[in-house]
Amino acid sequence: MASARQIVIWIAAAAILAAIVTVAVVIVRKARPVTLRGAVVSDDPDPEKQQPIADVQITGSNGFAVSHTTSDTSGFFSLVLPKGLRIRQSVKLRFRHPDYEPLDLNEFVGNKLYLVHMVPLPRPVEDSPAAPVTVVSNVRVRYSVKTTTEANVGSAVKTFQVVNQGNVPCNGHPPCSPDGKWRAAIGTTQLDAGEGGEFRGARVSCIAGPCPFTRVEYQNLSRGGRILDVAARNWSDTATFLIEAEVVRPMVSHIVRESYPVIFGPALNFSLPASAEGLSILADINAESIVFPMGPALRLSWATCHVRFDKDQSRTYRCELRPGFGFK
Repeated sequence: MASARQIVIWIAAAAILAAIVTVAVVIVRKARPVTLRGAVVSDDPDPEKQQPIADVQITGSNGFAVSHTTSDTSGFFSLVLPKGLRIRQSVKLRFRHPDYEPLDLNEFVGNKLYLVHMVPLPRPVEDSPAAPVTVVSNVRVRYSVKTTTEANVGSAVKTFQVVNQGNVPCNGHPPCSPDGKWRAAIGTTQLDAGEGGEFRGARVSCIAGPCPFTRVEYQNLSRGGRILDVAARNWSDTATFLIEAEVVRPMVSHIVRESYPVIFGPALNFSLPASAEGLSILADINAESIVFPMGPALRLSWATCHVRFDKDQSRTYRCELRPGFGFK
């Protein structure tokens, strides 16, 4: 009887605990903010012309509170919804950009990616005779990357001796032979490659004396490869060692590279490796070749540019033509 009563008590306790956990989970979920993630692109039936739209002002509202965010250069946005909005509830989203028609959407909060298409505003038509379009052609991207080459400037050779007397018991007084039986000696020496030099392919070998009873303890490069430290152990009579290594001098140079961007409609796109420096854009403006250095501000007289940094620190650029310019 007591056993049955205990079972009932345990079941009741488990049920209460489950209810407490359920309530805690609901409270935590309600306290956690909900984030909408999506992308804004230009509206066009051709997917290749659905260009990402940067700097779109985005707001989300539940009628009482408003959240704000802005799309980045890839059109991506992440909007933290006002407190109280949850999955499957209604939210009003507003998208604003000076070059596109205003867009208002009534959405239900859901676990999905939001892809938003904005319609470009028509360009104003002037009453005066149309001004000639400035032609942009033969666009190239120029940048430089560092490369390191090595010039072999010689070799280094040195001998050194490790003086010892063979067949002397070690008796536990190091240094000893590897098996601990015989007294040994350890000799060290050092090589310097000189200012600006580095060692490559260092070799250490025993060349005279009882070489079978010797061992190279270590060979270590320091100070960027300029200094070579060597140690050898000898547990028999005096032995002679030889050190050899090539000496090189690293030389840093810049290689200039050119590539052609990909042009989709009024925008050109290109990417650069993380090591790229000194970016310039070369273009023919009305048949006149001009070099446009690209500083941190990414300003061109004929285009507006944006850059996105990827995880590997490579960079993706997108430049849209300003009014009055056209690609050829």
